[in-house]
Amino acid sequence: MKVLSGYEPATVLSFFEDICNIPHISYHEQELSDYCVKFAKERGLYCEQDELGNVIIVKEATPGYERVEPIIIQGHLDMVGDKVPECDIDMTKESVRVLVDGDYITADGTTLGGDNGIAVAYGLALLDADDISHPRLEVVLTVSEEVGLEGATAIDLSCCQAKRLINIDSEEEGVFTVGCAGGLRVDCRIPLEMTQKTGTVCEIRTTGFLGGHSGIEIDRGRANGNIMLGRFFLFLKQKMNFEILKMEGGVKDNVIPKNAKALFLVEDVSAINSIVEAFNQVLNIEYGASDPDARLELAVGDVDTREVLSATSKEKVLAVLNGMPNGVQTMSQDLKGLVETSLNMGVMSVDEEAITTVFSLRSSHESAKMHLAETLKQIAEVLGGEASYHGLYPGWPYARDSKLRELCIKNYKEQYGKEPVVEVIHAGLECGILSSKIEGLDCISMGPNMYDVHTPDERISISSIARMWEYLKAVLAEK
Repeated sequence: MKVLSGYEPATVLSFFEDICNIPHISYHEQELSDYCVKFAKERGLYCEQDELGNVIIVKEATPGYERVEPIIIQGHLDMVGDKVPECDIDMTKESVRVLVDGDYITADGTTLGGDNGIAVAYGLALLDADDISHPRLEVVLTVSEEVGLEGATAIDLSCCQAKRLINIDSEEEGVFTVGCAGGLRVDCRIPLEMTQKTGTVCEIRTTGFLGGHSGIEIDRGRANGNIMLGRFFLFLKQKMNFEILKMEGGVKDNVIPKNAKALFLVEDVSAINSIVEAFNQVLNIEYGASDPDARLELAVGDVDTREVLSATSKEKVLAVLNGMPNGVQTMSQDLKGLVETSLNMGVMSVDEEAITTVFSLRSSHESAKMHLAETLKQIAEVLGGEASYHGLYPGWPYARDSKLRELCIKNYKEQYGKEPVVEVIHAGLECGILSSKIEGLDCISMGPNMYDVHTPDERISISSIARMWEYLKAVLAEK
């Protein structure tokens, strides 16, 4: 028996659990893509699947809706794969373990994939139903959204007739997203040199950092684990000599890193514990509100002779981690509370060859985004390295006139008895890219309540899924 059996809406949750039972982190979505194709073929629905794994499934209008304008229901097939350190699941090959905790669906030790498995589940449930009135439905499911919207960039939408699109990739019920920032990924690599030194081997690692989505939660002031390691070593530099062996942190460019660690040598081990505790006090003072449990943990090993960074290379690493920009850069002057430009050092590693960093950049302005990319490139080159860009995607500008937005607001007020929140967000959505492929495409983004997305604490509300299901059906029933 399925874990979600007995909960409503039964069809949506059944498909959602099927999706959770198929590994589908970014770049490993093929099995889920094939599952969707098999679903379409079994029901005799028109289906296209491209080389990347993007899928388009079409269901013609129900009787009486043939003249109603078609509509696209859109989401992405991939999920962010993150887990707690003790979890033994290989997320490239194994499914998540679905759990129910009261009103919430969650996973055992990993991200759940509600972002964006719930969109796929809604789309399949709509296509599967025989008792729902709707115009021509075009369900568009993309790959590699979480790593730079690559599937949306490559997809061919020439088979689509719709000029309306509902993207189900938002995370708060009753909040309609009608615009978003554009983005870019920047990879920096700076070569390093090694030498031999003797000292006590120590390991420092972050713990209790909250992390989160680098678009939605970048303005919450949460500590970046990679940056905090760099800051710790700059703090340590004022107290004693040390040597760095290696460092690593983060899992994805668009996730604020919470787990980072480093191996280093010290000559005098007697004071290291007190220095770490002094730094933890600084962490608590500065990040006590945003990351109340954030701290660094120290493990002290034996005296040994190891390959460590040369003096010049160590300074380069400190310069990268403490000097490269990170976090919110500017706030919008037009929309109060909206982050305009930001970046996130999502992944970092230091080994015997180089320090590599991977940044997710976002901005409402193309010029600001590219200036920030050029800034990273300039810093990398000055330090003897290089930077490359990829995953460039456009923003989605707010449309002053939108019939779809008016329709969605009307139906929301009828179902909920109140006005929805209509907003532009700093996170990246596929609507901007898809709008560039279909002239005049009218878009809106929505979704049920999800929390702690992109972290092992991710959960999604069952009751919110049910309300959203009834709402979607009401919108599709409009003539």
